[in-house]
Amino acid sequence: MSAKTLAMRILESRKIRFDVIAYPETIHDALGVAEYAGVDPSLVFKTLVVLPTDRGARPLLILIPGGMTLDLRRAAWHLGIKRLQMASQAEAERLTGLKVGGVSALALLSKGFSVHLDRSAESLDSIVVSAGQRGLNVRLRVEDFRRVTGAGWLDAARPDPEADGLQG
Repeated sequence: MSAKTLAMRILESRKIRFDVIAYPETIHDALGVAEYAGVDPSLVFKTLVVLPTDRGARPLLILIPGGMTLDLRRAAWHLGIKRLQMASQAEAERLTGLKVGGVSALALLSKGFSVHLDRSAESLDSIVVSAGQRGLNVRLRVEDFRRVTGAGWLDAARPDPEADGLQG
């Protein structure tokens, strides 16, 4: 394993237990991580960079299960925002300073992003999220993730018709 990421150091400094899940950097999606690590795909959450179209509004981080897609209209409605759009890969990398596939709410605590976690995680004990670098994820308790990131609940994920089974 490579050196500890900022996300891992933050978790350790707050005495939060976590497990590291290492996988090949060539895997860029949550379903691929789930398949490689032998983890239920509903536990592996992807971090999406989402942009409000309102002038001056800050980008958001929304985490949803790997086999799901974000309903932007529903998310905007729940957040009281007029309209949302997905950041392009280039925008996400520019805004976060992290490569897509390694965007981590845990690594961006001091960057002013508001964090929202799909409500499907409410019934889970733990989730798997990016550790801030491609090839590294962490598994931690949902309540610990929410406490560290200040994540609010959001009910805006829906099944992704293109995610039939585990694809890499």
